[in-house]
Amino acid sequence: MNTKIKLLLTFLMISNIVFPQSSVKMTNSYGSENSEIQDIIDFENIYIEKLNFESKDLNGKFITLSIDEYKNGKLKKTSILFDGSESDYFKIGSDKESLKFFFKMTDGKLKTYIRGQKFGSKKSFFKLFEESEKYALKDFFGSKTELSLDISKKNAVFAIITPTIHKDGSGSYCEVAQSNVEAEKLGEKFNIPHYFIINIEFK
Repeated sequence: MNTKIKLLLTFLMISNIVFPQSSVKMTNSYGSENSEIQDIIDFENIYIEKLNFESKDLNGKFITLSIDEYKNGKLKKTSILFDGSESDYFKIGSDKESLKFFFKMTDGKLKTYIRGQKFGSKKSFFKLFEESEKYALKDFFGSKTELSLDISKKNAVFAIITPTIHKDGSGSYCEVAQSNVEAEKLGEKFNIPHYFIINIEFK
């Protein structure tokens, strides 16, 4: 190994130590604590999930929430669900932030709404190309109780998908969401013709 390569590797190692990537701890909770209300939520095909974020680097950041729609394995459209940078009022003022997400799939449409500590997003609607009941909201926690997000990147936090269908006719949602396959490749990998990815960015 020549001297230039050795110096480059040493520099990269030092850079990783001196300038570590900032991460955000994400935890979650589901639905309603009231079992009767939860029964109604399930019956109406409504999904509610609260995401909690914690990092010393959150203070002073803005949140942007977007939805990517994929059809036949390709990105069809990206839509902004909420952009906090529109006003300094929405700037995060501490090292913690929580968001509550509402999704409803019915009558051939996906309806979305996000509630933060300082805002309520507009209600957005997206056309579904398969039966509403076939779609389900999945996060990427699996058996984990917390996930680490890269604060410098756009992070996928939810997938709204139809199941992958096996040769025996059985289907699976969790197999898709817990596959660790990149969000944009889920359709191709699992033969899912239409799905959505919900993303969060800290700017």
